[in-house]
Amino acid sequence: MSHSPEIAPASMTGRHLLSFLEYSSEEINQLLHSAKTYKEHPELKQGVLSGKSLGMIFENASTRTRVSFEVGLTQMGGHALFLSPRDLQIGRGEPVRDTAQVLSRYLDAIMIRTNSHELVEEFAHYATVPVINALTDAYHPCQALADLLTIQEQKGILKGLKLAYFGDGNNVAHSLLIAGAKMGMHVVLATPSEHKADQEIVALAKEIALTTEAIIEETTDAHSAAKDADVVYTDVWASMGFETEQSLREQSLAAYQVNEELLSEAKEDYIFLHCLPAHRGEEVTAEVIDGSHSVVYDQAENRLHAQQAILAALIG
Repeated sequence: MSHSPEIAPASMTGRHLLSFLEYSSEEINQLLHSAKTYKEHPELKQGVLSGKSLGMIFENASTRTRVSFEVGLTQMGGHALFLSPRDLQIGRGEPVRDTAQVLSRYLDAIMIRTNSHELVEEFAHYATVPVINALTDAYHPCQALADLLTIQEQKGILKGLKLAYFGDGNNVAHSLLIAGAKMGMHVVLATPSEHKADQEIVALAKEIALTTEAIIEETTDAHSAAKDADVVYTDVWASMGFETEQSLREQSLAAYQVNEELLSEAKEDYIFLHCLPAHRGEEVTAEVIDGSHSVVYDQAENRLHAQQAILAALIG
């Protein structure tokens, strides 16, 4: 069974997904439409990627990414292979160019989770099949697509909504900046000065915002960021690769904890997002993440539908 063009537009076939910088607002909307369609009509995904194979290279631990990609492709008739660097020759020093070119002869797409964004870029340079960034130190685009899908489900729109992000200006924050800018949202990052987002990425988001009517802001004032927020978002204080800084970060980020007091500034119907895993009592209180405004499990589920939209578009 083949998919209709509305569900998986051919314009994206064969492309990499390293970040959403290379994707237009229209293309992101097409992916969101595809994800929503697959979620509401699961019968449409059956056999869409029959016989297709995805190699999943994980240098870091994963729950949602691994399960959503593996189950997502299986539901579409394809096959996903979990590849640990401990099992690959790349872990013993084989050049990236060799691994990328050889895997391209076996697989229809390659998904990578690694600390180094440069490694994923190098992989994409040499691979002859689509390479999907499943998290690097710079970006987490698959998460951002699921986030947009969740916000759209809950609010009906994206353009003009205020999304306030609190904590470390990390890969998730970077992807929210770019995705939010492309969708015409008002994105505010509230971070301490020592944990600001990458300023080059902030500048890129502001440049995109000039054409989409988005607003991109940074502040060290958590309360001003929370004011009238439609969407409140946080992430762990020590992202992957920074675990050794946990105790230092607990001190510098304490003022950015998402709690009931901070949320008294947000809109009454705000929604709370967290990409998980969460540390209750650190970046967010239990009463918030387990409260009535939290949609973190819907958000986690939407990783499956977002991933399926990406796979169908790139390798369908």
